[in-house]
Amino acid sequence: MLRSFLLTLSAAFLFSSVNAQVTFILDSIPDYTPEGDLIYIAGDFNGWNPGDPQFALEKNEDSLWQITLGPEPEGTTYLYKFTRGSWETVEKGPQGEEIANRVFVFGNDSTVHQIVYNWADGSGGGGSTAAWNVQVMNDHFYMPQLDRYRRIWLYLPPDYEENTKSYPVLYMHDGQNLFDAQTSYAGEWEVDETLNDLADQGYSVPFVVGIDNGGTLRIDELTPWYNPQYGGGEGDEYLAFIVETLKPYIDQHYRTVPGRENTGIMGSSLGGLISLYGAVKYQEVFGKSGDFSPAYWINRDSIFRYVSQTGKKQDVRFYQNAGEHEGNDYIVMMYEMEDTLKSVGFEHVTSKTIPGGQHNEQTWRDDFANAYLWLFASYALGVPENQAYQPLAFHPNPVSDELILKDADSGMISSVRISDTAGKVVLNRPNLKGNRIGVQSLAKGLYIIRVENRKGVFVGKFVKR
Repeated sequence: MLRSFLLTLSAAFLFSSVNAQVTFILDSIPDYTPEGDLIYIAGDFNGWNPGDPQFALEKNEDSLWQITLGPEPEGTTYLYKFTRGSWETVEKGPQGEEIANRVFVFGNDSTVHQIVYNWADGSGGGGSTAAWNVQVMNDHFYMPQLDRYRRIWLYLPPDYEENTKSYPVLYMHDGQNLFDAQTSYAGEWEVDETLNDLADQGYSVPFVVGIDNGGTLRIDELTPWYNPQYGGGEGDEYLAFIVETLKPYIDQHYRTVPGRENTGIMGSSLGGLISLYGAVKYQEVFGKSGDFSPAYWINRDSIFRYVSQTGKKQDVRFYQNAGEHEGNDYIVMMYEMEDTLKSVGFEHVTSKTIPGGQHNEQTWRDDFANAYLWLFASYALGVPENQAYQPLAFHPNPVSDELILKDADSGMISSVRISDTAGKVVLNRPNLKGNRIGVQSLAKGLYIIRVENRKGVFVGKFVKR
């Protein structure tokens, strides 16, 4: 009896020593905060729901907003931000700038005092950062499958107005975060700046359609199946909106190449989940899927079973990534999904763990160019569709005198070939020594460089100035 009592006491002591709570107190909020508005905390612990009533702050006896969270085991990390119920009202920095996710690591019981300097919809905004070739197609585009409205963004390739050619299309989720820091709630991807830079380097870039998420409806729309803890399950209706309503409208009103081999879908976290699911479900529509930090965990059993049961019907290129610091729910499941996709016949699947990467826009922004060049290699590089081609890393671009191959092992390079846009070989260097290639003799213009080594064939484009 005594031993049982001591074991119970010991277990209780152990539990209390490794589990803790935290109380967040807002010492100051903007003086222009509307009277009567509630303040919420949103983070990875509630699916980033910006207006979850279970995570609304309350005023304490000092009339300061506060909330207590936990208990959680020691070492548990929360990423979070404060909102007034939507991502359009998320907190901003002292100058209205985007701020990084707040971070708290549970240890002992804690009280954390914090300040909210600005709201996204208030004064002090930093202004739009969207490039000149980004536009809002419609602030209230109707979604008949869900009976609601949504803002739709467009990125037009820099030369769109200068010619009559048609372009591949990339459909992306969380449109608020793609192009403009002013509308973002967790930082922006800088899709527009990245693609404009690639265009300056001679790569062909696509037409991009950004679809705003639904704020409190984000989990609902970006999950194919209901989760007992987080809800959701409207993913089929959301994808039907893209396939049956939005895509036909875009193809009718803009110069696009509508075929599946020129249509991609991309997103992060829940957006990565719905992108993979959408590409598997609509293989006749999407030929490319970019799945950044895909949150397979929220529908784990269902998504793996669905991929296995559906199998390959047409060729699809899948690009997955996850940050080194995101944990096994992301990294391990990402590689499990790669194995599952390959086991049912998909051949073009690549996955990468990003060193130092976290579950945030910075990580996804930094890898966006790599993902685009891999998914759209044939179009971007101007080479035949071939699984052996990989993007080549080199600098500078544009170049005057000398190209430097960034990741090249000089002992492994067997050949370097540079061609003009007509396909004529203008420089051929078998058995290159070192990683530098002189291009002084080339005329100004656009060129394709092809490097072959024991790891495969690598292709890039550059501009000679």
